Amino acid sequence: MVKVLVVEDTPSERDLISLYLREGGYTVIVANDAKAALDETAQQKPDVVVTDVVMPGMNGFELCRSLKKNEDTKGIPVIACTSKNQELDRLWGMKQGVDVYVTKPFTREEIIRAVKSVVG
Repeated sequence: MVKVLVVEDTPSERDLISLYLREGGYTVIVANDAKAALDETAQQKPDVVVTDVVMPGMNGFELCRSLKKNEDTKGIPVIACTSKNQELDRLWGMKQGVDVYVTKPFTREEIIRAVKSVVG
């Protein structure tokens, strides 16, 4: 069973992404912010991380950099799910190590396709 960590500070968005992924057959872990996500990643070892970019404290790009710098988590694919939809944002995200970039609003299919593209 593929385990997905959803990192989103807006409860309604977090619930929606979690629902779509559970319906898609994935096990879902949630974190409200990037700091909690780093703890969850260390403990739960998710197969993929789906993260918002704009969050209080550490943002999603900083979270991605932290995961990619760490020997234990660098292989975990990161999907950015964000309202930042400019080409510059996408390029910056890829520079930070983001594997797939999904913009809000998204469909159930887009989220599932993004996860499938990195974990099969």
